[in-house]
Amino acid sequence: MAGHNKWSQIKRKKAVNDQKRGKMFTKLIREITVAARDGGGDPDYNPRLRLAVDTAKQENMPLENIERAIKRGTGELEGVNYEELSYEGYGPSGVALFIQTTTDNQNRTVAELRHILDKHGGNLGTAGSVAWQFDRKGQIFVDASRYHEEAVFEAALLAGAEDVSESAGEFVVTTEVASFHDVQNQLREAGVEFERAELAMIPKNLMAVTGSDAERLLKLLDALDDHDDVQEVSSNADIDEAVMAEAMS
Repeated sequence: MAGHNKWSQIKRKKAVNDQKRGKMFTKLIREITVAARDGGGDPDYNPRLRLAVDTAKQENMPLENIERAIKRGTGELEGVNYEELSYEGYGPSGVALFIQTTTDNQNRTVAELRHILDKHGGNLGTAGSVAWQFDRKGQIFVDASRYHEEAVFEAALLAGAEDVSESAGEFVVTTEVASFHDVQNQLREAGVEFERAELAMIPKNLMAVTGSDAERLLKLLDALDDHDDVQEVSSNADIDEAVMAEAMS
């Protein structure tokens, strides 16, 4: 989980420090649209939509943008027909990459992903080549400066969480997908507020990446994340702390 969490932190900092908020909104609008299309437009009865809307609100997306995306998903407004596709591949040092996309043109997306990977020392793999190295889990992130460690651990475990760890100033509460929303609700009831929550592909084991390969990998992850069609990139990399610090500076 360490590699995934580190990259998540870099993404959040870049979203604040550069001009990527517009791209973030594009990705969130696609997720809201697809979630509403597949599960209906009421967040109270559509857990995926509820998560997408909560995330959009956390990112200060205007309410009218959220409502339009929901209406496009339910067919009340005309919109693009998106398809969800996952790709598997490798980065520098043989790092496993699981890339989740939402696209209106599969041929364009795969060609552009292949170009990005080739440019940064990676390559696309076949279906199933790396997926076995990940588990899909829920993750809930709590600001460690606001709560005592024991209080978070006790509340999370009583709520049915699978694991609790600490990483870079955050408590990371990991859950099974089926209990993801229940754990969030019970944490709130216990008085534990969290910064954000997400479903993610979590690596079963981590691979240490250092030196120039770590630098190339970060550039690859950044390029993939910058692509409009890419919703989430997961890797099994444990990236060198010095390289991470430089990337976040």
